[in-house]
Amino acid sequence: MTQDTAVAGGPVRHGARDALGVFAPVAIGLSAGLTVLIGLLGPSAMVPGLPGPSWHPPYSLDAGPDGHLVIALAAAAIALGGTGLAAALRSRWRPDPRLLLWAGSAVAALLALLPPSGSADHLNYAAYGRLAALGRDPYAVAPAAFPGDPVAGAVEEWAGVTSVYGPVATAVQALASLAGGDSVRLTVFGMALFNAAAFVGTGLLLHRLTAADADLQRRAALLWTANPLMIYHLSAGMHVDTMAVACMVAALFAFSSLRGAAGGATSGVLLGLGIGVKLNAGLVALGPAWELRRRPGRLTLVAGTATATVAAVYGIAGPHVLDQVGAASRKVSLGTPWQPVKLALQSLFGPGAYAVWIQAGSVLLLAVLAWLVFRAVPGGPGGAVPAGGRLLPSAPPVPPSPSTSAPVLRPVPPEVPAPLVAAVIVVAWLFAAPYALPWYDGLAFALLAAAPAWPALEGFVVARTAILSLGYLPAREALRPDDLLWLKTVVRQQVVPWSLLALTAALLWWAARAGVRARRRPA
Repeated sequence: MTQDTAVAGGPVRHGARDALGVFAPVAIGLSAGLTVLIGLLGPSAMVPGLPGPSWHPPYSLDAGPDGHLVIALAAAAIALGGTGLAAALRSRWRPDPRLLLWAGSAVAALLALLPPSGSADHLNYAAYGRLAALGRDPYAVAPAAFPGDPVAGAVEEWAGVTSVYGPVATAVQALASLAGGDSVRLTVFGMALFNAAAFVGTGLLLHRLTAADADLQRRAALLWTANPLMIYHLSAGMHVDTMAVACMVAALFAFSSLRGAAGGATSGVLLGLGIGVKLNAGLVALGPAWELRRRPGRLTLVAGTATATVAAVYGIAGPHVLDQVGAASRKVSLGTPWQPVKLALQSLFGPGAYAVWIQAGSVLLLAVLAWLVFRAVPGGPGGAVPAGGRLLPSAPPVPPSPSTSAPVLRPVPPEVPAPLVAAVIVVAWLFAAPYALPWYDGLAFALLAAAPAWPALEGFVVARTAILSLGYLPAREALRPDDLLWLKTVVRQQVVPWSLLALTAALLWWAARAGVRARRRPA
């Protein structure tokens, strides 16, 4: 039997790839269906209740499902989604990319009509928008200051916390609040429509960015629009990260598609708006900066317009806009490998947060990860081309020399495109960050979808998102059955951190080996 080497880590037989091709669409379809079912069932441990008339959107059956059932459905959606996505990326399944695009978009549109699920963050968004619409500063005033307000009073765990989101996100939330008025349901529905438009719009832009190759279009749809993990977190979960990703993909599209000063200025403004949604989205700007490092004029234009946009939106928001961001940067989330590190430091040196030590360690790990992975970038400094990957555009051959009729190839590595550089940096940040949640990974998936295929790195990101997602079942405290507390104390606080630590070590080992092999490969 012949063998194929389409995946990192060794050959895969055609029969196995055929089996993966059968499993992948079934698993992806089931995962998306379960995600829809969770929202359709209505308020539960996974779906916060929305006060207001039931005839107001979003709609649900309000079936009152058992908490154990909906959490089991969510676990199945994540497990099927992660394995189905991994199988689709490694199989010989070749659906029409337009079919994937429209199927994923249809699911996103349907989910906009259902209550958001997975966490209660959308209630925070509605409250911050409500405060802004009432003329209050959501960066200085917490929702708890208005306990009797029909919208601000609906917040669950984070009622006493001011907004950590950027001014652009707050502006969208305020617009939804103005449209929804005193109704939590209508406010959330307004944000859900905007979220669905951002999710689908990102998919359409990625489809256009990869238009030159049907295989890359198919892969882009799998990594974003038809990605069951992103459907679960960003479509059903309605997290603000969707807006940040949409701005950054639009910036990359303008950067690659528009020429002259208009393209540079448009790209810069969109980068600034993305940073205006979430500060960490600014890591994407390093991709265009790298690609333009030898073109100082265009680099100055892009960087200048991006900086001016960021200064404008954050300046308008007022002096307290970064207060909560500073506090959040010192936190360590339960589901990252830094949680056991923090506990170890406390056991050795006594009580304390040790935020400075952990922050320094995370920056060092980020730098090491980014450097090692960048050495193995397809067509990058090491010249690596992963199995199943695609060669980037290379330098043209030198004309034949007088002594031979064969062309002499230039020993110059091809240029690494902005999306791939940005993807490497964002992936390194996600693995190194002390505070990270599974929906943050949407930025990495979108960047990988816009970049040349790299199966190994994609596999690490899929595994990371699936593991971290299982640790946040559910990502809220309310209505979780008491006998399922172990999902937090055991899975989230112990199993997930050590699993991600092992995965991070595997990524370091793989990147180091891939970089060495790439440097040994003849030019």
